[in-house]
Amino acid sequence: MLTLSVLPEVLAICRLERDAVLPEWAGADIVTGGFVSITRTSDELSIVCEESAVPSGVKADRGWRALKIKGPLDLSLTGVLASIAAPLAEAKINIFAIATFDTDYVLVKADRVTEAIGVLRSAGHVVK
Repeated sequence: MLTLSVLPEVLAICRLERDAVLPEWAGADIVTGGFVSITRTSDELSIVCEESAVPSGVKADRGWRALKIKGPLDLSLTGVLASIAAPLAEAKINIFAIATFDTDYVLVKADRVTEAIGVLRSAGHVVK
């Protein structure tokens, strides 16, 4: 059993070119303490942040909510994400997962967050 909480922000998942300079709007949530995740790979720069910070014209999938797993989680644990992803997949609720050193976050579309909470509770998890 895991304990999760729903973060208040509505998020957007943004894709920029791999060599893009980190835009100022991506850092706004860092200053205010909101949720932001920045990942650069050889293929792209992905930014997850509060939807309202993302300018129009930026390639983004909007309308996501984050479920935060209560941590810190030991990095040797196995099956944490699977225990959340499997019941959501069975319910046909797509996810976008983000991991940090201390914990994991599972993003679901905002219009399905209530359903996702019910599914996770039915799977034995606590959602606050």
